[in-house]
Amino acid sequence: MAAIPALPRKYHGASVWALYAFGFIPAIYGFYLGATGQLPGNAIKEFEHLLGLWALRFLIATLCITPLRDLFGINWLRYRRALGLLAFWYVVMHFSTYLILDKYFDFPTIVADIAKRPFITIGMAALTMLIPLALTSNSRSIRRLGSRWNKLHKLVYVIAAAGALHFAMSVKIVGPEPMIYIAIIAALLIWRPLRPHFNQWRRGQTARTSYQRAL
Repeated sequence: MAAIPALPRKYHGASVWALYAFGFIPAIYGFYLGATGQLPGNAIKEFEHLLGLWALRFLIATLCITPLRDLFGINWLRYRRALGLLAFWYVVMHFSTYLILDKYFDFPTIVADIAKRPFITIGMAALTMLIPLALTSNSRSIRRLGSRWNKLHKLVYVIAAAGALHFAMSVKIVGPEPMIYIAIIAALLIWRPLRPHFNQWRRGQTARTSYQRAL
């Protein structure tokens, strides 16, 4: 397999900031379409849906970083934190659109929605779980929490599964798109217990190849 050319280290920081800049383009463009009357149907609902969809995509991208390194040797770990934070901010914007533009701060209605509509309950649970992950997505928290940091951030798998379920339950007809996201997240969850065995097998293969070359 041909190796992907590595980005020079001096550009790593700039590439992360570029990811943040490009990551917010869908939200900005969606807001522009809504403000200029170019979103079809209910513009607020369409904008809310767009933000939630991109939140789910960024969550999936965050979870794909480790399998990409394991299976294909693509080391994009430097982008994982940015992708996770982009997912968080899209979830916040998704909820804010629902809170402000859709419900106009009608808290009794919002509380009733959360209690009576399961997909909103699941979405709120995902947002609640995302908050501590976003607050601890910094080097200081990693040092302070130690091994507890890894345990905490494994919640991202639960959050991604909740996000996919929230999406599938929010649409009237469950088409191919929600099923694709559910399938990807299911594959990522299955990969977690398989990963140690795969890495052990790969180390054995590497050691065997090195030994044969040394003969």
